[in-house]
Amino acid sequence: MADVDRLVTPPPKVMPAPLTPEQIRQFELNRLKAKQKQRQREEEISASSGLNSNKKRPIGVTPASSNSPTTSSSRPLERNSRLGTYFEYDLSKMVNSKGGFLVEDDKDADEEVRRKEKERERQRARQNQEPAISLNPDLNPKCCECQTIDIDHTYKNIFKCLVCKPCQDKKPEKYSLLTKTECKEDYLLTDAELRDQELLPHLLKANPHKSTFANMMLFLRCQVENFAWKKWGSAEELDAEYERRVAEKKRKKNKKFEQGLRDLRRRTKEGIWQRRKDEEHVHEFGPAVRDDDGMTRQICDDCGFVYEFEEL
Repeated sequence: MADVDRLVTPPPKVMPAPLTPEQIRQFELNRLKAKQKQRQREEEISASSGLNSNKKRPIGVTPASSNSPTTSSSRPLERNSRLGTYFEYDLSKMVNSKGGFLVEDDKDADEEVRRKEKERERQRARQNQEPAISLNPDLNPKCCECQTIDIDHTYKNIFKCLVCKPCQDKKPEKYSLLTKTECKEDYLLTDAELRDQELLPHLLKANPHKSTFANMMLFLRCQVENFAWKKWGSAEELDAEYERRVAEKKRKKNKKFEQGLRDLRRRTKEGIWQRRKDEEHVHEFGPAVRDDDGMTRQICDDCGFVYEFEEL
């Protein structure tokens, strides 16, 4: 038992002898010959199956008789009739029609248009730009109220009025802006008079209620009042004309209301009379029957009403 359990030392490993240069050369030749045979075998398999060295089909035209799903045929693809009608377009024959617009292909004309547009933009920028302040105080425009040189150039360019912003806030009864509706309703001015830029200059401003609405026309209150005094004579005559128009408008409104009320009463009366007339029953009596007592009777066929009378 002791002999079996005793550990045995393995024999030492014998290291192989190093290869000689002739053996290494022979190994390399055998490896190259094996690779050559493997390459020839793969080429034969590819030639028989139609695949290239990467095991892919070579690039070429697939015959029409092929069952491949990617085969192109001159026969159009069938379309499902449930998809509805459609139109086929040959994109190679389409011509750019400029979207239906008359567009000039002349580059010189385009350059001229762009040049004019840039010139107009520069002119608008110069107009909106505030003029420089002169070193000579006498040459600078001054506010007609407080004699300051810090005037509002918008009022100066549009209304030809020299006034500063603080004075506008202090005297709104003179320098506030009126809308076109206020000028027509309060000062009784017409559309033709308000559209005349020489008579009443106006400032165009975007409509604050909705951007798609027409621009607002704003007028300077003092200019509108001066024009209205000249048109109607004085403020008292303007008030009298305003009161007359309000009374006339009220009279026409009452007249229209009364006329409508009369028509309503007439239609109501005619309707009730016609309904009562239609509801009236007309007796349709049968033949007269004479009784023994000398009385003659007639009976309505619809309601059974008995009409008695004595024949002489």
